Parts: sequence; structure tokens; C-alpha cells
Amino acid sequence: MDTGFDPLSAFLSIMWERGAFHQATDIDGLDTLLSQGVVSGYIGFDATAPSLHAGSLLSLMALRRFQQAGHHPIVLLGGGTTKVGDPSFRSTTRPMLDDAAIAANKAGISAVFDRFLRFDDGPTGALMVDNADWLDHMDLFGFLRGVGRHFTVNSMLAFDSVKSRIEGGEGLSFLEFSYMLLQAHDFVELAQRHGCMLQMGGSDQWGNIVKLPGLKSEAS
Repeated sequence: MDTGFDPLSAFLSIMWERGAFHQATDIDGLDTLLSQGVVSGYIGFDATAPSLHAGSLLSLMALRRFQQAGHHPIVLLGGGTTKVGDPSFRSTTRPMLDDAAIAANKAGISAVFDRFLRFDDGPTGALMVDNADWLDHMDLFGFLRGVGRHFTVNSMLAFDSVKSRIEGGEGLSFLEFSYMLLQAHDFVELAQRHGCMLQMGGSDQWGNIVKLPGLKSEAS
């Protein structure tokens, strides 16, 4: 990233100033978009534990700063993707959680967001949604034909998060391998349902973020 970059938008200015911005697929395009009006953007949080960990604080603050800068933050709870488990930079498969455990974890982490975000019906009011609303009802052939055909295995294998797992000898199940496609489909659903144009996330999510087909700008 060019250290001489001088953001125009309020959101990127504060994130840049605080050293909380790492990379984007199109930094100039994103800066222009954020300068033109209200933008809907989201960060996803899987329900793998009853509370968020300390590393989630930066993501929470990104959503807070995003709203303070006059934009529309979307909190995406991963009620669906938690059933798969994100394999990014993990040496072993995540424990499989049943529906009751996922529901309890969602209840635990969802209460945190009220402390950081303003939830209302205004143009910049935060919104909380759950990807189980669409992933739980997606049929296998619909997923393979509608989503899987847009991705190549070669490009997915090229990401460090996947290579490290395969080269480490643990291997990667088809279930975990599908996580990247499910996250990509989340963006499509949020774009269609809520006009979402931006995904943000931690650097460990970069491989998942850049696999999103056909939408404008992503940042981490």
C-alpha cells in the first residue's frame, strides 16, 4: 500500500490515521465511493464461541467508525457458516457445533454490538442479519450450479490459508473447502437484500474477501 495515500473520505482518513487499514482491492475507488454518500458495508462474525475474542475489537471499532463517518454498518452473524467452520490459518478442523450450541453462541455475541453501534431505521442505522436465513435453505445443486461455477479450484488452492493446511499434512475437508464460496455468496445476498457494496474483515480473511465475484470494493 502506498504510504503517501491521502484519503478524502472521513472513514478511510480515521482508519488510516490510526493504522487500522491494511489493504483493499481498489483503494482509490473505495475512497471515492465513501466520499459520495452513504455506503452499506458489513463484517461477518461466526458464532464459534459464546463471546467475541479480543481480536474482534478492531472489527467492532471499524463498524463503529464506519457508522460515525455517516455510513450504514451491517453485522452479519454466521449462523450458517459456523456449521462449516472457517479453516483460514487453522492447523486443524474446527469442532462441529450443533444447532443449540450455535444458537447459544449467537445470543451471547449479539448482545455486544449494542455497546458499539446504533441500531435504528435511519439511513445509517446498524442492521444485524444472520446468514442462516439463506444458507440453511440453499439446495446442493442450486449452490453448485449458481455459486460453485464461478470459482476455480486452482485459484482457491493458491491462497496461503489453504496451502498451509494442505502442506501441513492435516488436509482440508470438502466441507471446510466450501467455506470460501459460502462467504462469497453472503456478499451477493447482502448486495441484493440490503444494497451492500463493501466487505471489511481482518487480514486473515483476505483470501475469502477477494474471492467475491463481481462486486465493487473490499477492504481489510
